[in-house]
Amino acid sequence: MPLTLGTIGHICIAVSNPKRSAQFWTKKLNLRKEFEFPGGVLVGNDAVAIALLRGKPSPKTIDHISFHVRGKAALRAALAELKRKKVDLEDPGDEIGPEAPGSPNLGLWFHDPDGYRWELSALAPAPRKKRK
Repeated sequence: MPLTLGTIGHICIAVSNPKRSAQFWTKKLNLRKEFEFPGGVLVGNDAVAIALLRGKPSPKTIDHISFHVRGKAALRAALAELKRKKVDLEDPGDEIGPEAPGSPNLGLWFHDPDGYRWELSALAPAPRKKRK
């Protein structure tokens, strides 16, 4: 029987200060602190969990990690909240744009305190099928 992957259980990244990183995620991105463990903190919500493990950050190891939001309006609202909370946005002044050249999906990118790159993404609506 072939292996079928399910949803992601959690993402684990090395951070310089797990408690500081946890505060970033709870105060700026509205995740909740789930629990502490030796050398780290787990933050999350009903959709995602991020293990923040004390270590040497390596943001260039992963280009970025993307989270979907519910649409363009949610993406615009998220941008306003990130600006209000003074999150390090990647493209100040031109924050929302195609995920990649030619992509119908929109995204915005930001950095956490250790320099990891994160994306919020609004998927384009599926094209409507023409009626015959």
